[in-house]
Amino acid sequence: MGFGPMRVRYRTPMPSRLLAIYLNDHLAGSTVAVELTRRSLKENAGGELGKVLRGLLSEIIEDQETLLQLMEELGVSRSKAKIAVAWTAEKLGRLKLNGQIKGYSPLSRLLELEGLAAGIEGKRSLWLSLAQIRDRNHRLRQVDLDALAERALSQRLRLEPHRLAAAAEALA
Repeated sequence: MGFGPMRVRYRTPMPSRLLAIYLNDHLAGSTVAVELTRRSLKENAGGELGKVLRGLLSEIIEDQETLLQLMEELGVSRSKAKIAVAWTAEKLGRLKLNGQIKGYSPLSRLLELEGLAAGIEGKRSLWLSLAQIRDRNHRLRQVDLDALAERALSQRLRLEPHRLAAAAEALA
């Protein structure tokens, strides 16, 4: 009994399950960050804060695209459910009490900027964490994780004076 020619399939190695979950969690977080930045920019378009938010939005979208490309390169599927939940959560977060019956208040600005600051810190942690395993995964070596972490730090530093000003206005 003979066997036909052996068929060898080469597949992209599956990433670890935990890495896939981790990356999808950060993708969901980036979805929240994009929506939160858009919302804050809409309410604060004028002045220096608007200028900073416009720049941050552009960079946050670029960082999200980098994450998506990295996930594709690693063979990590997107969790559409996590993205949908994150998008919905950001929209529901707008319903929180902000000291006014309706509309935008100084507390809204503060909470948005704090949420954005936390998201940027989380993104910086992502890049630094991936840098810890890049020696074990050649695909991670193709991304300048150190530069991405530095950019996140720069984003955080540009946002901080505005977050503090929002705190002084809202809590005075």
